[in-house]
Amino acid sequence: MAVMRSGRKILVVGLILLLAGCATVGRKFNVSGVPQISMGQTAKSDVMALFGTPWRTGIEDGRETWTYGYYKYSLFSDAKTRDLVLRFDPSGKVASYTFNSTYPEDRKP
Repeated sequence: MAVMRSGRKILVVGLILLLAGCATVGRKFNVSGVPQISMGQTAKSDVMALFGTPWRTGIEDGRETWTYGYYKYSLFSDAKTRDLVLRFDPSGKVASYTFNSTYPEDRKP
């Protein structure tokens, strides 16, 4: 009986350490929509149709920004990150954007 309790404690501690070594922040988004963004033409409604509700919003240099991000960190492997930041002009069209990723499948040849 004591061996069983000891084994359970070790298992519980192991699971806690494993879970503590991983963290995910943000939401997954459809990266295949990134090439469809056209500066000066793509409207907020188009962005919402492509990617859904932004994970984070803000203001940069007086311009509204929307961020779509997914960040997965682990003690046991390299971080996996993707983020798309869009800046809108006063008319609600994309003025500029940046897309960054550490996922190999997102790299252009």
